[in-house]
Amino acid sequence: MEAGNHTEVSEFLLLGLSEDPELQPLLFGVFLSMYLVTVLGNLLITLAIISDSHLHTPMYFFLSHLSFVDICFISTTVPKRLVNIQKQNKDISYTGCLTQMYFFMVFAGMDGFLLTVMAYDLFVAICHPLHYMVIMNPRLCGFLVLMSWFIILSVSLFHILLMVRLTFCIDAEIPHFFCELAHVLKLACSDTLINNISLYVATALLCVFPLTGILFSYSQIVSSLMKISSAGGKYKAFSAFGSHLSAVSLYYGTSLGVYLSSSVTHSSHRSSIASVMYTVATPMLNPFIYSLRNKDVKGALGRLLSQAVSCP
Repeated sequence: MEAGNHTEVSEFLLLGLSEDPELQPLLFGVFLSMYLVTVLGNLLITLAIISDSHLHTPMYFFLSHLSFVDICFISTTVPKRLVNIQKQNKDISYTGCLTQMYFFMVFAGMDGFLLTVMAYDLFVAICHPLHYMVIMNPRLCGFLVLMSWFIILSVSLFHILLMVRLTFCIDAEIPHFFCELAHVLKLACSDTLINNISLYVATALLCVFPLTGILFSYSQIVSSLMKISSAGGKYKAFSAFGSHLSAVSLYYGTSLGVYLSSSVTHSSHRSSIASVMYTVATPMLNPFIYSLRNKDVKGALGRLLSQAVSCP
C-alpha cells in the first residue's frame, strides 16, 4: 500500500449501534439505566460483604472482587458511549482508544479468571469440606487473585505494545460502540500477522484453559453432590453451584455468541448488538444472580439497607 493512503491517525470514529438520530435518546436512556443498575447492584454486594463479618469467607472474598471488576468492566465502555450520544459526535482519540482497549481486555479477562478461581473454591467446599479452611486459606486466596491480576495486566499490555507499532488508515471508522481489539486491527494498514497470532494464542490460553478448569471442577462437584444424603446440605450446595453455573453460562455464552455471530454473519451491526449482552448485560445481571439465590447475601443486604435507613 502506498504511503499516501495511510497516516498517523489522531482519532477514531465509533459508529455505535445505530446512526439514526431518532434512536439516540432511547439508546442513551437504555445505556444509562443499565450502567446505573450495574454500578449500584455491584456496589451494594461489595458493601454488604465488607460490612458483614459472616461473609468474610473465601467465596465472598472472590465475589467482592468480581463485583469490583464488573463495575470497572462496564465503566470502560458505557460512559464514553453516553458522552458521545450526549455531544452528538463519534470521536475517540487514538490514546483514548488504546486505553479503552487495554482496560477492556484487563477487566474482561479478570472476569473469566475470577469465575475460574470461584469454581475451584466451590470444588474444594463441596468435594473436600473438612479441609476447606486449610486449603482455601487467606494466603492462597490472595495469591490466586494477585496472580490473576498479574497475568491479565501483562497480557493486555503486550497486546497494546503490539498495537502501538501499527499504522492506521485514514477515515478510521470502528463499526462498534467501543474500541474492540479485533475491530481496530482491521483498520491497520501495516502488517497485523503478529497481532493476530498473539490474539489467537491469548484467546486460547485465557479462555480455553480457564473454561476447561471450570468444566473439570463441575464434573467433580456434580459427582459429589450426588453423594450428599442430607436434604439441607444438598440444597445449600446446589444453590451455590447454581449461582456460579448461571454466572459462567452468562459470561461464556454471551462472549462466545459475540464472536460466533461475527464470524458466521459477518455483520458488524449484529456483532455490536450481541456485544451489549457481553459487555453491559453480564456485569448488570451478576449481582442479581448471586443475591437472589443466596440467603446469606440477601440477609447481609437487608441489614446494610436497614442500617442506611436508620442512620439520621
